[in-house]
Amino acid sequence: MSTEQLLTFARWSGYFTLFCAAITIIGWLLKWGIRFRLVGVTGFMGVLTGGLFALSLGFYSRPDVPGAVRYSRVFDTGATQVVITVPPQITETELDATLRQAASKLFSPGRLSQGDQFLTIRARAVLHPKPGVSQPLYLGQVKRSLLAREGDGIVVEIDRDSLAQLPKPESDEKS
Repeated sequence: MSTEQLLTFARWSGYFTLFCAAITIIGWLLKWGIRFRLVGVTGFMGVLTGGLFALSLGFYSRPDVPGAVRYSRVFDTGATQVVITVPPQITETELDATLRQAASKLFSPGRLSQGDQFLTIRARAVLHPKPGVSQPLYLGQVKRSLLAREGDGIVVEIDRDSLAQLPKPESDEKS
C-alpha cells in the first residue's frame, strides 16, 4: 500500500468521522436513545482516522536503482557515517548503482547531523589473500545531504585503483 493510498483512506475516513460527529450532535439535540452509541462510533472513527494518517506518514517509497547489487550494512553511527560491504566481484557500474541505492535507502530524516550536513556511505569489499586472513578494501563512497530528501545532492566517488585490486570474475568457458 502506498502513501497516497493511505492518505486517501485517511481523508475519506475523516469525512465519515465528521459525518458521524454531525449525526451525534443531532442525536444529542433530539435526545435519541442511541446517542451514547453514536459518541462511541464517532470516537472510534476519530481514532481510526488518526491511525491511518499517522501510518501514511511512516511510509516512504524508495526507488530501486537498476544495476545495484545486494549489500550489507556493517557500521552505522546513526548519524553521518555508514559503511556497507559489497561482493568482491562487483564492477564499477554496479558499485555506482549500489552506492546510489544505499544513499536512497539509508537516508532518514531522523539521523543526527552532529555539525556535518552530509551522510557519508563508504563501500568496502573483504578480500581473503590467504586462508585465515581478511583484508578490507574500500572501493568508494557516496555523500548526500541530510537536510533534503529529493534533489541532485548525491556525489559518488569511486576509487578505481582499489577496484582494480578486486579479483576478476572467472569466465565460464567450456572446452
